[in-house]
Amino acid sequence: MPHDHHHSHGHAGHVHATPPAGGAFSAAFATGIALNLAFVIAETIGGLTANSAALLADAGHNLSDVLSLGLAWGAAWLAGRRSTARYTYGYKGATIQAALLNAALLYAALGFILWETIDHLRHPTPVDGWLVMTLAGIGIAINGFTAWLFRAGQKSDVNVRGAYLHMLTDALVSAGVVLGGGLVMWTGWTWLDPLISFGILAMIAVSSWSLLRDTVRLGLQAVPEGIDLATVRSFLLQQPDVVSVHDLHIWSLSSGDHDTALTAHLVRPGGADAAWLAQLAKGLEAEFHIHHSTVQVEDGQLPGGCHSGCTI
Repeated sequence: MPHDHHHSHGHAGHVHATPPAGGAFSAAFATGIALNLAFVIAETIGGLTANSAALLADAGHNLSDVLSLGLAWGAAWLAGRRSTARYTYGYKGATIQAALLNAALLYAALGFILWETIDHLRHPTPVDGWLVMTLAGIGIAINGFTAWLFRAGQKSDVNVRGAYLHMLTDALVSAGVVLGGGLVMWTGWTWLDPLISFGILAMIAVSSWSLLRDTVRLGLQAVPEGIDLATVRSFLLQQPDVVSVHDLHIWSLSSGDHDTALTAHLVRPGGADAAWLAQLAKGLEAEFHIHHSTVQVEDGQLPGGCHSGCTI
């Protein structure tokens, strides 16, 4: 018996408009880059002048944040470009690659800063506590303000969340540097400065782990967080007259929450019409926030059952 194949792309009820170049946070990226680049220069000069490993560690991390913001901004701009005959999904995946590269660059910077901090610990030098506290205090204001610029989008886009977490962490780190500068002035223990730097590095490494984990999952096209594959399978099997499901895949097209895609083969005797497929697409969107669904309906089991890559 021939098989009837029907496809639904799950676009009923909403329009896919091309986002503005640079994304909704273009101004936030530009402002954050300008402020942090100026602060990196000031903090580097201050760290060398004050002989502060903590300030230099913070400056190095802020420089990685400038690069991260630039990459994230570029990826957001690419994501707004239209699809082409070669890149049929568009350039939304650039946000995933940028987030993954940012996480890798961050840990590379941590390794370099760790090496410098160990050297300062082995050869402690006097620290200008007032200069350290002043520059770090400015850092709290700059990083805190930049984090605030990204607060609205950090829950729905891992690319924006990366920028938000970097800035928020930096604000907390700068607060730690202020505390360290005060303790060095009060106690005269110069070894406290590199010790605080170790604490800063550990905080950054721990706080960035979730970002690295999430971006790796996105790059491997894992099922997005908050979606259970078995639950989706059960939902599909509960649809009228569906007898089996195979080749079920769910993944994210970009770092945003509204770019979840699904493909599946449903066995349904008699096939399905456009109205049934449209209703199924709406159900997937309402129940699981899956906005891009492609469903192939078969009127009987394919010879040989599941093929390579299918989900049992």
